[in-house]
Formats: sequence, C-alpha cells, structure tokens
Amino acid sequence: MDYLIDFLLNFSGPTPYMIVFGILLGCGFGLPIPEDITLIAGGLMSYYGVSNVGTMIVVSFVGVMLGDSLIFLLGAKYGRKLTKMWFFHKVLPDDRLEAVRKRLHSKGDKLLFAARFMPGLRTPIFFSAGTLHVPFKKFFIYDGLAALISVPTIIGAVYHFGDELDHVVRIIKRVEHGILFVICAVILAIAAKWYWTHRKLKRG
Repeated sequence: MDYLIDFLLNFSGPTPYMIVFGILLGCGFGLPIPEDITLIAGGLMSYYGVSNVGTMIVVSFVGVMLGDSLIFLLGAKYGRKLTKMWFFHKVLPDDRLEAVRKRLHSKGDKLLFAARFMPGLRTPIFFSAGTLHVPFKKFFIYDGLAALISVPTIIGAVYHFGDELDHVVRIIKRVEHGILFVICAVILAIAAKWYWTHRKLKRG
C-alpha cells in the first residue's frame, strides 16, 4: 500500500484523472483490473491532494459508465458470435446465458441495478444483457442509478478516511453486501406477495 501511495503522489495536474479514466474505460475492453480498486485509487489521489475529489467522482462516473456501455455494446453487436468461441463459451456457456436471460426477463431492472454491486458477476451480466438485446436505454438508466451510489460512496469514503484505508475497504464491502441483501429481500418479498395473491385468486 505504501508503494501504491508513493506511485500515486508522483502525478499532478490532469494526469490523475486521465489514469483513473483510462483504467475504467479499459475495463470495457477486458482490462483485468477491478473497477473498485481503481475507484479506491482515485479516492487516495484526492485524499493526498493530487486531485479534486468532486472532479475525480465525475471523471470516474463517466469512465465507469463508458466502460460498462462498451461491455454491453460488445455483447449487443458480437455477443452471439463471441459466445461460440471457446474462451467466451467457457465463461458464458449456453445454459448460463439462458439462466441470465430468464432472470433478465423476470427481474431485469433489479438485476441490472444489482450487477454494479456484484464485482464477480458484473461483466457477465452486462455482456449477457447486450447479447440478449436488452434496450440500451434501460441498461444505461439502471446501471447509472447504481453507479451514482457506488462511485461517490467509494471515492468519498477513501477521501474522508484515507488514513484508515483498510477499515474503509471493509466498510465498502459490507455496504455492497448490505445493498445486495436488501435487493434480494425486496425481490423475495415481491415474489411471496405475488404467490399468495395468485393462490387466493385460484381459490376464488
């Protein structure tokens, strides 16, 4: 962590923003760097005064949305062809794509929103949404709403509590898991309500 801080402090001017934006955009091209780690780095840059926290949040939000959109559009244009290639087929086999299709059909809005808080599933869900021709406007709105929560939260938390970074990272993970838990609970509540209503109608 000390090495990372020393590395980040070497930059000034527009360079910190360009680094964060470039990495987040690169994630859309398959760059194997977690978005959350990049956002934490952006918060650190702001904490140590090499960037403005407000500007960093805006730049990061734009980078996140462009990166996510690239993943979605890649799926929309080349998804079917790519899933036939051995590498993509291994990552997204037909049964998994079908499972995602069913989930997107039944609770698409909620899944698109929740994907931002699911680092391991974020890319497959966005790629699958594009492949399955979910309307781009719908994807952009729900991903954007989630990013409006996650991006300022991560960067702002690191900026305000940079001297306790490890503690901040643990809090971020708890918050993400907590949000995901609430989303799952809401989905289950809606499903239960529908089930009992449907059952009453059948009896009637």
